[in-house]
Amino acid sequence: MTGHTTSTALTADFALPKTVGAFHLVCLGIGATIGAGIFVLTGTAAAQHAGPGLTLSFVLGGIACGLVALCYAELAAAIPASGSTYSYARATLGPLCAWIVGWDLVLEFAMAAATVAVGWSGYVQSLLGDFGLRLPPALASAEGKGGLLNLPAALMILALTILLIRGTKESTGVNAVLVVLKVAIILAFVGIGAWHVNVALWSPYVPANTGTFGEFGWSGVLRGAGVVFFAFVGFETVSTAAAETRDPQRDAPIGLIGSVAISTLLYVAVAAVLTGLVSYSSLNVADPMAKATDAIGIGGFSLLIKVGAILGLTTSVLTALYGQGRILYAMARDRMLPPVFGQVHSRFRTPAKGQALVGGLTAVVAAFTPIDVLGELVSIGTLLAFVVVCIAVMVLRRAGGPRPFRAPGGAATPMLGIIACLALMAGLPLETWARLGLWLGLGLAIYAVYGRRRPAVA
Repeated sequence: MTGHTTSTALTADFALPKTVGAFHLVCLGIGATIGAGIFVLTGTAAAQHAGPGLTLSFVLGGIACGLVALCYAELAAAIPASGSTYSYARATLGPLCAWIVGWDLVLEFAMAAATVAVGWSGYVQSLLGDFGLRLPPALASAEGKGGLLNLPAALMILALTILLIRGTKESTGVNAVLVVLKVAIILAFVGIGAWHVNVALWSPYVPANTGTFGEFGWSGVLRGAGVVFFAFVGFETVSTAAAETRDPQRDAPIGLIGSVAISTLLYVAVAAVLTGLVSYSSLNVADPMAKATDAIGIGGFSLLIKVGAILGLTTSVLTALYGQGRILYAMARDRMLPPVFGQVHSRFRTPAKGQALVGGLTAVVAAFTPIDVLGELVSIGTLLAFVVVCIAVMVLRRAGGPRPFRAPGGAATPMLGIIACLALMAGLPLETWARLGLWLGLGLAIYAVYGRRRPAVA
């Protein structure tokens, strides 16, 4: 098994304080998971792929995530290191595999933050429009969507980057408050909306396939699961905080499994109510939950949902940026990336320079890239990382050693996790696979020039 440690001389630069507990980990996972998936992609996936059968898509995604979460929990308890899947691959599969995974996660978290920020901008502009305030079209959306740049999305990412630079404890505290508020608003939507559901809108539950794979029918349910898997990205952020957790052997499994279970239940409930309030064919809009609440006819409720969406999307961007900064921190710690990404600020005790660079670049992506170009890249990148996690569990078990937490089901759990993730990847379009291949090819070129020549400090 390949290990890695840092020298005494580097400890001051690379040490992160342990300030995070189980409750904050659950909130971190829910904060990242309950975001664009529930407020934006539910409508898109229902209208274009699965119809009311979107609830089944979320069940499939939840099953896959549940299997992977058990594997994550075992690894996070055994290897409590910052860097999530990258650190697990580094410890079990060696530096080359770790680089590939780390590079994949850079894409995943950056695109996730940018995608959610664009969705956040849509809800903010919709809310402002309710009060008669509108941005100039050139500053309201990216080129190709009627504008030149999405200024609100970029400014929001920069503001959250500043918050992350100032400290992990402050960031997770703000996140916990926002998570409680947005979950309360989502539960209000489900509770009130359930009384107004028109069950006739659920028929047919799985609309007939149009003749094209992924456009309704059971292939549409599978495609929908691959598309909305973006919604499950967030729980992985829990494992990136393992090195900053007070009791990782206890807290990491609670955070991972708890956030997946709660998020899946909320997704299924929202999808059922959403498709029972309005026809699935009319949900291909930027604010599907707001559209559905308009059908209820309760004055001001749509406004409340928009506020909840803004809170939810804010926490998703916050945690995605947090995760990306920690992945780059871990890679810099192993000298696979320049040391700027691993330097910890003397006052704030965060990887401030790397976080600032990450935030700036992600803000540019969010400003100039439409949301539909970003989402599927996040899903396929996440699924690839999850496959590696399941493989790492099997390798680590063969190596022996103590297991503070062991995923139940023996070898069947990681194997089923691999199969489930590969099945969802198979449902994604070929062009998404091609974009992933190009990104990984670029990463391998960088590794050949830089990463492999700088082994981790012993």
